[in-house]
Amino acid sequence: MGYDAPCTLRVGREATRGRAVLEQHDLIFRGPTRLSIPLNTIASAVAQDGSLTIRFGRTTAVFEIGKAAARWAERITNPPSRLDKIGAKPAMSALIAGEKHADLVDELTDRGVRLVKSAGDGGVDMIFYGASRRDGLERISELKDLLKPNGALWVIRPKGKTTITEADVMAAGKSAGLVDVKVVSFSESHTAEKFVIPRKDR
Repeated sequence: MGYDAPCTLRVGREATRGRAVLEQHDLIFRGPTRLSIPLNTIASAVAQDGSLTIRFGRTTAVFEIGKAAARWAERITNPPSRLDKIGAKPAMSALIAGEKHADLVDELTDRGVRLVKSAGDGGVDMIFYGASRRDGLERISELKDLLKPNGALWVIRPKGKTTITEADVMAAGKSAGLVDVKVVSFSESHTAEKFVIPRKDR
């Protein structure tokens, strides 16, 4: 379910018809009046009778979006963690390859994910591969063979770098016989693309 809806925005006595979009870091209104509210500046988000009331700074904005208002308020006040977006669950097995991200290792351990140094005969549920240069993407074919049939390979790369781009990662995954299914913001400096084995090949 997406977070994109037609709505009426009310700020003070002014009402404007347009479209609201809840993105990862911002709540945006597009219409004759444009408004972008960073989520980290929102003091409260309350849903009532189809209206989403947002308080940020000294301003109160009311987004009339209908029955989805409660879901939006929940998403704003309790955003999914990085591991929620990645889909990491207790008892899963994970292998870390390439460039390491110590904070990810700590988070996985705290959640109860089992970190392994080798895949073994059965493969692993998840592989996290850190790459900062396109020539490192040659390992994707090798890593694919370490996955369980329904496992996921996450390629973590720096944002906004010419040494490795989204196109590079997508092309490497496709060349390895994988399909890309999701992209998440891994951190302020890195992004992560998720690849899985096509259903016909599992």
